Amino acid sequence: MVTLSVYLDGPFWVGVLEVVEGGRLRATRFTLGSEPTDPELHEFLMRHGVALLEQAHAAPAVAAAERPKRVNPKRAAKLAARAAAQVSVRGTAAQEAMRLELESRKQEAAQGRRERRRELAEHKREVARRKRLERRRDR
Repeated sequence: MVTLSVYLDGPFWVGVLEVVEGGRLRATRFTLGSEPTDPELHEFLMRHGVALLEQAHAAPAVAAAERPKRVNPKRAAKLAARAAAQVSVRGTAAQEAMRLELESRKQEAAQGRRERRRELAEHKREVARRKRLERRRDR
């Protein structure tokens, strides 16, 4: 079975040709550039289809997993959102380092706010205590 998938990857449209034979999957990837129309895609496959199939057959084979059965689109969106929320590491190492630095600064700022709040409450208690003592002395 031969499958062609076309999707947007960054600024370019990319095609993936998958060939499944005897439970083994072989694939090749190619860049299309701008969004192809159906006639353009057909013409591209007529011109380069044999070479793409040869590339796919030359690629290393992996065990083909069975396709999952179709999921309700709303459920799929919910599962995707849940999976994205669970993923903590995203992007490059530099992005991960920046994320860790941002989290540490957030924690330091929160600790500073708690300390200032505690000092302010302590100061207010001290002022109230002094006023109370002053009122008692005036009597």
